[in-house]
Amino acid sequence: MKKLLASTCLTFGLIGGASFASAAECGSVTIASMNWQSAEVLSNLDKFILNEGYGCSADITVGDTVPTITSMAEKGQPDIAPEAWIDLLPDVVKKGTEEGRIVQVGSPLPDGGVQGWWIPKYVADAHPDIKTIGDVLKHPELFPDPEDPKKGAIFNGPQGWGGTVVTSQLYKGFEAEKAGFTLVDTGSAAGLDGSIAKAYERKEGWAGYYWAPTALLGKYQMVKLEAGVPEDSAEWKRCITVADCPDPKPASWPVDHVVTLVAKPFSEKVGPEVMDYLAKRSWSNDTVNKLMSWMTDNQATGEDGAKHFLKENKDIWSKWVSPEAATKIEAAL
Repeated sequence: MKKLLASTCLTFGLIGGASFASAAECGSVTIASMNWQSAEVLSNLDKFILNEGYGCSADITVGDTVPTITSMAEKGQPDIAPEAWIDLLPDVVKKGTEEGRIVQVGSPLPDGGVQGWWIPKYVADAHPDIKTIGDVLKHPELFPDPEDPKKGAIFNGPQGWGGTVVTSQLYKGFEAEKAGFTLVDTGSAAGLDGSIAKAYERKEGWAGYYWAPTALLGKYQMVKLEAGVPEDSAEWKRCITVADCPDPKPASWPVDHVVTLVAKPFSEKVGPEVMDYLAKRSWSNDTVNKLMSWMTDNQATGEDGAKHFLKENKDIWSKWVSPEAATKIEAAL
């Protein structure tokens, strides 16, 4: 009996020692949670997986794109920015990478951050010839202005958003006014969402600015219009993103590059399994749209959303982690 107890104690001691060693190897981790829903749930997902699967001691710090990426590039903190939209700060990211303070580790959104003009799927299905912005502008009668049904409408985003500036400039560049369309100011993100929800409830035509991934696209099926013209980075920089530029030309909306940024000191101290997880961890915009729609409907936090995803999608996340980590994560749920 004494031998059995000794053996049992030794076994638990080895397990505990292995767990402690894993935690010591990973250590404390700071994860940046940006102030939008997809980034919030992803940071909570990383926290749960790193803590439960790899023995880390991870905490979330609230941030935003510019201050977080700048801090990582200059000071090497926080340790991880799970969803970094790096096209917003290309020079800062380039400098931080070249100076060895940050590394880019895979992409959480391989589809990229997608912005553009969209129409409801039921409109696209009923009119398969409508695929581009130009196609929409040929049919103002299918996208009536709520204030003047004789005209078509392009719904814009809230004031202060980059996408709103771009939509205003593309409206001019594609000569939408000459085609019989007005540019509708939706006033706020809620106003923009409400205009889509109202159109869907009534099965009416709608065309305007939106982006992915978002909760709303998990609820309402929308189709992104092709620009019908090539990308033109020079024109994009010269005029389309400049609110007071008087003569924008038509151009295709580029896909935003979204990566996971890791502070170089953290990447060097942590075990290779953790870096392997961060490199593999990615999900489609459609997956995130549906998850955020569930979160919105259930008034769920980022932590709630992360646990819901883990419980419902083992077929996805188990491919990101080691078999040992997967067992620990599942047990913690």
